[in-house]
Amino acid sequence: MRAVDSEPASEVQDRLGRPVTDLRVSVTDRCNLRCGYCMPRELFGQDHAFLPRAELLSFEELGRLVAVFARLGVRKVRLTGGEPLLRRDLPQLVAFLRATPAIEDLALTTNGTLLPQHAASLAAAGLDRVTVSLDALDDATFKAVGDTPLPVTSVLDGIAAAQAVGLGVKVNTVVQRGANEDKLLPLAAWARDAGVVLRFIEFMDVGTTNGWDRSRVVPAAEVVGLLAGAWALEPVEPTRPGEVAERYRYLDGGGEVGVIASVTRPFCRTCVRARLSAIGELFTCLFAASGHDLRAVLRGGANDAELEAAVAAVWRGRSDRASELRSAGGLVGPRVEMSYIGG
Repeated sequence: MRAVDSEPASEVQDRLGRPVTDLRVSVTDRCNLRCGYCMPRELFGQDHAFLPRAELLSFEELGRLVAVFARLGVRKVRLTGGEPLLRRDLPQLVAFLRATPAIEDLALTTNGTLLPQHAASLAAAGLDRVTVSLDALDDATFKAVGDTPLPVTSVLDGIAAAQAVGLGVKVNTVVQRGANEDKLLPLAAWARDAGVVLRFIEFMDVGTTNGWDRSRVVPAAEVVGLLAGAWALEPVEPTRPGEVAERYRYLDGGGEVGVIASVTRPFCRTCVRARLSAIGELFTCLFAASGHDLRAVLRGGANDAELEAAVAAVWRGRSDRASELRSAGGLVGPRVEMSYIGG
């Protein structure tokens, strides 16, 4: 596989002056869990028509696109799904992307259940860190939220495997009223002891199939108040522009915790993320209805300069700020599903 020259070009900005510095790359739309906020079983059951393998971008095509995005300003790449560890030979892609000039941070989002088999090869290939989804520590809640027979130890073992090979670990918890809001303090206590960074995420109306209702949103301010009642906290300044998590440090030295408040405190004006679907569609917002077909450009014989121009044109036309425009009843109209572009 080859990569295009990735020496930094002039920064590309959208209509609101936002650069593109973060790229999320979906490598599959398949998953081995059926979390209701992402891939509810009633709509993504055994008969669901997932993408045929021939339609997925090859590793070489993904590498070309990542190199182009790097030339336009991307420094962070995160591999997502679905569940990205279901994509065969994924460490080969990690190694290829690791060699791409200008990429400073290479991460992967996963449900963690397959990490015991893959953590070592991913680390050896050059992956920097993983973000693991974990919505509760008790089996009953974990199985209910994930709609899975797997025990929570399947995720905890994956986290331990990642730590054992030196990968950085963050944990994301989607907080839903009536589902797991009473499980947050045990999760925070576990994360402090385990030495992992925990992020609590407000339940979002991504896609149109997850049954979102504002009454099920637990505001980030409520979560912070709950944590502060158990441990003394102080806010931490962002480390970089476009950081989405509001971070807090435990004053007793227990690490840090964060909240992502995209519903109650939208951060659209600082969003620097682009998202690439497994078949090469460029989405400029998590809540977009459709993407821009880059696979056709790739497979139509475009050279690297033409591919770069196509990506830059899309980004320069971007004006998305969906979370800022969300009404009391939520977003309206068609939206891409989270499982399709990885959140």
